Amino acid sequence: MPFEVLSEQSCFGGVQGSYRHTSKECASPMRFSVFRPRVPGPRPVLYFLAGLTCTEETFMIKAGAQRLAAELGLVLVAPDTSPRVPRFPGDDESWDFGLGAGFYVDATVAPWSANYRMYSYVTKELPEVVAANFMVDRERQAIFGHSMGGHGALVCALRNPSKYRSVSVFAPIASPSIVPWGEKAFSRYLGEERTAWRAYDASVLARASSFSGEVLIDQGLADKFLATQLQPEHFVAACRGTHIVPVLREHAGYDHSYWFIQSFVADHLRFHAGRLAA
Repeated sequence: MPFEVLSEQSCFGGVQGSYRHTSKECASPMRFSVFRPRVPGPRPVLYFLAGLTCTEETFMIKAGAQRLAAELGLVLVAPDTSPRVPRFPGDDESWDFGLGAGFYVDATVAPWSANYRMYSYVTKELPEVVAANFMVDRERQAIFGHSMGGHGALVCALRNPSKYRSVSVFAPIASPSIVPWGEKAFSRYLGEERTAWRAYDASVLARASSFSGEVLIDQGLADKFLATQLQPEHFVAACRGTHIVPVLREHAGYDHSYWFIQSFVADHLRFHAGRLAA
């Protein structure tokens, strides 16, 4: 699976790289970033899904995760948040739909269905590309994300419990079917029939998923999107009576920014490292 090296730099004894390849799922070039520590042997891999308007570089530049990832021997992978080369009418009219806002679904409505297949890209194709080109252990992989990416991480893990040993999220869009961000994206990517949305709503999926274990959720209480767009309480409620154990940590004074992520990313790396241990 060939790919193009866009840049590579030394970072905390490892390598931080940016790469591009031709995606079959998205039928277009796709970019992704990888941090790999200089540790011998195949390493566990942790995928990060970023939020609205972000790129494959946002987490790697802003989160400050590489130092601890190097110490823990974790490979970090971050994909872009949507295809960029295919252009469609209206794809850049708003910041919460289209470019930079793929919502980690496989679109079923034209024209988006031709390229916006971020769910299959993240869960199937990207892991194959990473495994073919980097020293990772595909039996030890986990996923986390922020906001739109928090929604994506939960959906990927709940729908594929055998693929991911653990999942954690920062300020996730926990019930996209009933909030404006999700309604806007789902109606255009998946159609107006709301029953189709259920396959990408973590608060719906939780009730039937066989995923078992803790889900770490960090939420800032000064987040302006908390009440209108995020609503993590719906996910917590949906997990009652299941084998999913949501650990919702609420933090006074913290907002939706990467300053919030920086403050607690170490807890997430350690959370996953413990579950990814051989």
